[in-house]
Amino acid sequence: MDFLNHRLLANKKNIVFLGSSGVGKTHLVTSIGISVAKKWMSTYFIKCNDLIMQLKKAKLENRLDNHLKHFSSYSLLIIDELGYLPIEKEDSKLFFQLIDKRYENKSTIITTNINFNNWDEVFMDPVIANAILDRVLHHAHVVHITGKSYRLKDYYEDSD
Repeated sequence: MDFLNHRLLANKKNIVFLGSSGVGKTHLVTSIGISVAKKWMSTYFIKCNDLIMQLKKAKLENRLDNHLKHFSSYSLLIIDELGYLPIEKEDSKLFFQLIDKRYENKSTIITTNINFNNWDEVFMDPVIANAILDRVLHHAHVVHITGKSYRLKDYYEDSD
């Protein structure tokens, strides 16, 4: 699949990169994001935890609608490291609102180390997790990346 041809964005498709830590998911999505930005398409990259914190703060300040509109305006939103940190049940609802707002309107790329059948543990709510998965995966390409961590490659070589 050639992700750099930008047809995915025109068709409002999503991509999920699934793999363990250190296999290159962030490098790949960064490359895609740079390619999209070079075509003058709006692109935003954010770590999942930072996104949740921004939405949570916006809700407390009664500015959630503005933040949801802001994050929904980008042709491509890249959410990195979903699942590395748990998301509280109330915060899961904020994440759902963003995904729902982007659904079938814009493209989203997510990197995660968590298999889909375990997302209910990340979002601490099986109903919300299912609703998020339903919208993310409906028009998505899922890329499974296997292998050992590039960060630990020197350690692996030394221990062989």
